Amino acid sequence: MTSPIVRISRGRFAPEDYQRVREVIDKSAGPLVPAIRALKGLLYFHAAVDRETGTMVNVSVWESMDAAKQLDTLAAMLAQRPIVEAAGVTFDKIANYEPLWKIETTWRA
Repeated sequence: MTSPIVRISRGRFAPEDYQRVREVIDKSAGPLVPAIRALKGLLYFHAAVDRETGTMVNVSVWESMDAAKQLDTLAAMLAQRPIVEAAGVTFDKIANYEPLWKIETTWRA
């Protein structure tokens, strides 16, 4: 049995670009949600922006490394990268982590 993988994609932007970055990330859900949902092995995906640190993240959990790496070649994701970069985001190298422990609760939105 393979262990799940936590994939983190992180980007940084100038404080004055916050609103523009937030709008671009929010709009990216249109093409990305159905494309990502169609991938095998997805357990969780969350896109988020933090005004105070000028950062954005995509956090996802996958059944395996092979499943996580599907995002490396997903056409919808590749198409969004230059749009997000044009909004002022500079991306860090994507990391795929092996979880060591966890806490699970039900999120109440």
